[in-house]
Amino acid sequence: MDEEAEGSEVITMVKIEVIEEDEEKMVVLLKGTDRAFANALRRTMMSNTPKMAIETVRFQMGSFDLCLSCSHLNPAAVARESSGGSGCDNCGKKLEKEDVDYAVWETNGPLPDEMIAQRLSMIPIPTNHDEYHFEESCPNCKDLVPEDRGCPSCNMIYTCKAFGSEEGTTVTAGDMVFLGDQSLEIPDRYRSIPITKLSKGQMVEFYATAVMGRGSEHAKWSPVCGVTFVPRQIAILNNKTKAKILWDLNLTINAKDFNKDGKLEDIKKVQTLIKDLYHVGDGTEEKVTFKEAITLEEVPDEYIFSFETDGSMGPQIAMKKAAEALSANFESLKVDLSAAL
Repeated sequence: MDEEAEGSEVITMVKIEVIEEDEEKMVVLLKGTDRAFANALRRTMMSNTPKMAIETVRFQMGSFDLCLSCSHLNPAAVARESSGGSGCDNCGKKLEKEDVDYAVWETNGPLPDEMIAQRLSMIPIPTNHDEYHFEESCPNCKDLVPEDRGCPSCNMIYTCKAFGSEEGTTVTAGDMVFLGDQSLEIPDRYRSIPITKLSKGQMVEFYATAVMGRGSEHAKWSPVCGVTFVPRQIAILNNKTKAKILWDLNLTINAKDFNKDGKLEDIKKVQTLIKDLYHVGDGTEEKVTFKEAITLEEVPDEYIFSFETDGSMGPQIAMKKAAEALSANFESLKVDLSAAL
């Protein structure tokens, strides 16, 4: 942080160094900051990062006669010959005998609709912040009353129609079809998430609408989990002779990992050493002799920040959107303070 002349702003620049990253997880080193900022970023990431999630589900209810010739669903009994019907609405085949000409399906699965809707809300919906908006700020819907809002720029609609079987059929997230760009289908690694299980004669059909929201409104709109931060530590080799007790255990870290000044600064190796020290720590016989042969020291103003996403967006996007939201909050606070003081 650079000090400037009286009356001017003092700006602190936080530096970020990526330590580890994959499709869902990210670990970064925050430099030049304090606990308050790290915790503000953590809370913002969980509660104020925009994300798409299923908000409403419309279930199709009733009984149907499935024509075994063309797989067309007819309203129950209407097309049957015994009821005076003229046959299948699609192919015209006469529906005379059950399980020969037609099969009866009912939307009476083992789980209540409310439970299915709750499961759907927690499925990670791919979030494209460039194409989709909050309903209240959508260019097409912002001037409408809430009840009338909803368009392709702020709503994503998924549909699903699935049938049971004798042995039981598990309906999964992969059975949901997005009515739009195929790139926004449920990602492959999440398509096996179970929704319900159906037996013969049972079916489910629904339309699920996803909208943009924030975790502060509901957990389904929180795109991350396991968000933590800890002070960065380095290891100090105080007594080489006593430290040999640890080396003789042939674990992961050894004397060669320390530099000539007796310090271990590599972040991943320090994390491994912390686990190794459990073997000579409190509750072990070696603790009496080992004592403080190796100690851990916190690095001022540096924190290791880690989190995982739920799959709705990549970790870099989650970090970027959280930073934008946090910046907007401080800017809003600045404006309010300027008006009040």
